[in-house]
Amino acid sequence: MNEKTEFLIAGDCGLIIKFGDTIDSETNNRIRSFCSVLEKKRIEGIVEVVPTFNSLSVYYDPCIIKGDRLIKKLSSLLKKSGTNSQDGGRTFIIPVLYGGEWGEDLNDVAAHAHLTAEEVIKIHSSTDYLIYMLGFLPGFAYLGGLDDRIVTPRLDTPRTKIHAGAVGIGGEQTGIYPLASPGGWRLIGTTPVKIYDESRDEPILYKAGDKIRFEPVTEEEFAEIKKQVEENRYTVKTVKGER
Repeated sequence: MNEKTEFLIAGDCGLIIKFGDTIDSETNNRIRSFCSVLEKKRIEGIVEVVPTFNSLSVYYDPCIIKGDRLIKKLSSLLKKSGTNSQDGGRTFIIPVLYGGEWGEDLNDVAAHAHLTAEEVIKIHSSTDYLIYMLGFLPGFAYLGGLDDRIVTPRLDTPRTKIHAGAVGIGGEQTGIYPLASPGGWRLIGTTPVKIYDESRDEPILYKAGDKIRFEPVTEEEFAEIKKQVEENRYTVKTVKGER
């Protein structure tokens, strides 16, 4: 077990395994690796495991397994499992119509960065963003990898409603609003893809450990993809490996 790994009690049916104090791909890899170990071991009493930036929450049934016994089991597994590298998951190619009515803050982001709107689009769509964790809304991915050149402060006054599919920048992060929601991120575009769809067997499109690559599309391509999505004919492209 890494010397930085520690257990914290989270109520009478939860534990938090802290893997460090930093947010980076190496720490995220260790968390995902241990998640895979737990999925295979299927320890009786564990109800759910939830990965975050630098920790793993483990929820359990105290009627089946006591907290101190679970800590001993998890500690033993951590010592044996080591740090197995993960394959990086899938990379989802997400089409985005940038600017205009679908990305009304693009010019503000460009002005803040002293760039043109076209340069912001090129920079934003030239990175494969690692999904560190999901939260806030079903399918809302916390992404790592935003280029420092386009880091932009959140709005001083958040919007009361942002449409589903909106792509935004908030400080050092970028992401997609999977559902209509209030929010303070700067909107630079919109994807017609349904990130969250409760009618699917797997409602959330991706998971922690996967990556997102934004692909600029024209208004015509956006309209066509949107139509295909509404008719359940569109399949999001995925690739393996890193760019």
